Order: sequence, then C-alpha cells, then structure tokens
Amino acid sequence: MVIICKAACVKLILHFKPKFIIMKTAKFFSLLILLVLPTVIFAQDELQITAKDSIVQSSWIFGVGFNAVDDSGNVFDGIFNVGKEWNIVPFPSRVSIGRYFKSGLGLEAIGTYNEYKEGNIVDAVEISENVSYFGIDGRITYDINKIIGETGWFDPYVGIGAGYTDANNQGRGTYNAVVGFRTWFSDRWGLDFNSTGKWAMSQGDGATNHIQHAAGVVYQFGIEKGLSKRGEEKLELLAAIEKEKERQRDSINEVNRLKEEALLAERLKKQQEADALAAAEKAKEDALNKKKAEIKLRIESLGNVYFALNSSVVNPSSKKVLDSLASLLEEIPTLKLRITSHTDSRGTSKYNDWLSQRRVDKTKAYLLSKGIADDKLVTEAYGETMLLNECDDNTYCPEDKHAVNRRSEFVILEF
Repeated sequence: MVIICKAACVKLILHFKPKFIIMKTAKFFSLLILLVLPTVIFAQDELQITAKDSIVQSSWIFGVGFNAVDDSGNVFDGIFNVGKEWNIVPFPSRVSIGRYFKSGLGLEAIGTYNEYKEGNIVDAVEISENVSYFGIDGRITYDINKIIGETGWFDPYVGIGAGYTDANNQGRGTYNAVVGFRTWFSDRWGLDFNSTGKWAMSQGDGATNHIQHAAGVVYQFGIEKGLSKRGEEKLELLAAIEKEKERQRDSINEVNRLKEEALLAERLKKQQEADALAAAEKAKEDALNKKKAEIKLRIESLGNVYFALNSSVVNPSSKKVLDSLASLLEEIPTLKLRITSHTDSRGTSKYNDWLSQRRVDKTKAYLLSKGIADDKLVTEAYGETMLLNECDDNTYCPEDKHAVNRRSEFVILEF
C-alpha cells in the first residue's frame, strides 16, 4: 500500500513539476525584463549629446570685485585675524581681464587698490595712519580641471606671475603665486575666489612679502565651446554604435544581396531548365513532325487506291498500292491510319454515300487480309462531298476527270 502511494506521489510530482518550473521561469524572466528595460532606456537617453556635455574651452574673462591684503608680517599665525591684519575697502577694488585657452593656460592682467587702515598691523607694527595700496600684476594660470576632469561649473586653478606693488609707501616688484577657483552660474556669469602670495623682488628699504585675497564677479565673453571629456566619450561611443549599426546594416544588406543572388540564380536555373525542357520538347516535336512528314511523303508516293465507275472492287493496280501500304504498316508498328473513301458526283448522294462506304470497307478488308491489325485502321466514307476538282452535278467533265474523284486516301492518325 505504501509502495503504491509513493509511486502515485512520484508520478503526480513528475506531472506537475515541469509546469511549476515553466511558471517560475516565466515569472523570473518577466521580472528580469522589467528590471533591465528601464536601464536600457536610461542608457539610450544617457548616450544623447546634451548641453551638459559641452564646456567653454576658450574665452575672455572680465572681473570686478574686492581684495583684502594681509601685510602683517605674520602670515600663517594670524591668517584669519581679519579685523587687525586684513585691510579691505568697502567698494569694488579689483579689476581684471584675461584670455583663457583650450590648453588650460590663461593670461591675466590685474589692477588692485586698497588701503591700510590706521591701527592695523603692517610688517608686525601697528600703523598710526591710513596708507594707500596699489598693485598691477600679470600672471599665467593653469586650469586644474585639465588634470582632474571637467565639471562644467567648478574651475580650480593655480598660477604664477609678477607685478608691481606700492604698499605702505614702499614700491617693489613682486613674484606672485596664486591658487583659486571660479564657480559658474551660467556660461557667462560666475564668481572668482583666489589668494595670491607676493614676494618682493628686493627686500631693501623695508619692502616685505604679503598675501592678497580676492573675491568678485566674473563675466565671460568671446566664448568658444567644445565637448567635455564625458561628451567626447559619449561621442566616441555614439560613433562606435553608429559604426556597429552600419556594420549590421551592411551585414543585413549583404545577406539580402546574397538572398537576392540566390533567388536570381534559382530563377535563372529554373529558366534554364524550362528553356532546356522547351528546347527538348521542340526538338522532340520537330523530330516527330519530320518523321510524320517522311511517313506522309512515303504514303503519298504510293498513290491513292482508285475504283471503276459504280464499283468497289480493288483492282490489281490498287492492290499493289495496298501491298506497299501494308509493308509500311508492318515496318512502323505504331503507325495508325484513317482510310477515307469517295465517289464522283454521278448518281444520287444517297447512292454515293453507300458506294463510298463499300469502297472503304473493301480497302480495309484487303489490308486486314495482309495481317494488319484492325485497331490500326479507322474508316470514314464521304460520298461525293469531297471532290478534288470542279466535276460536280452542274459541270460536265470527261471520264478521266471523274476517275480522279473515285478513290481511297490514307491520313496519318498516329505514328
């Protein structure tokens, strides 16, 4: 009983298990398609070149802003001691113009004005009066995005340069080093933040080194755009995809061309076979026609069987014709003939119909007596309806002309 139950259970599981597996497999692939499809669509959207993939590669930049000078002589210890060590005027005090190139290099000219405030620390000493500050600088910068990758909105840079500064009533040439960044709100407008270290070319007469910080608004013009690195990668990928599509189109076209060539070759082969068959049929038909013409010529060369007036007796000369015809029928076993018998126009039509029937019967009987099979001969009696000349009931003709119409003829049916 247990064995029977186990066998039944196994059979039942084997019956339903394939259906269960198929259902689970179908659900799995449906879920997989739902997960993969949005990714494919997103990937297709991502591969479109958009405005985000283009960046400004070269331009002119004009800037206006503020500058702060730290000439305290205590550069790092009091770097954020804005109140006592930074000197700032409450109006725009910095102007700049620069040209920036695709290579990442930039050339910039900067003019600044400031004022050391009474009571601030300058060169480690608290000054007792306000002192004006002027600076004219030129510098070369390099866009760090060329190394770390373009962002489109954040442009860090470093640079070096030189200039002339009049600070604390001391004029001096300076070597400069700058670090800064620009952040862009659009292709035109942005903000510029930077700090410049200025080292006096000569330390004589109390000239010292100092730091100049700057912040301002910048405007970009004379813009030349190009693709970012990401955009170039997209373009390369799109080009590769288009090339692959072209290859696939070429492959499809090649397959279609081969199919068309195969179909054309097949049609050509069938046409050639049809032409060959038609040529063979024509050759066969020509051969049959030639053979038929030859047999017909041989039969015609024997002549017709002629009868005396009102007679159906086969005379000796006609027997010679029929003997030759019998030999021809024996020579060509497939030959089948129609024997047609006729009368002249003398006598009534009814009589002539009867007489032509007797003539055709006598003609056939003679051939049968020579061993010709009955199924090779077909007879037809025409009376006076098929005269060979003008000798009808209304026309007088001599006997020799009437004799031409009293005949038996032979027509080929099969050969």
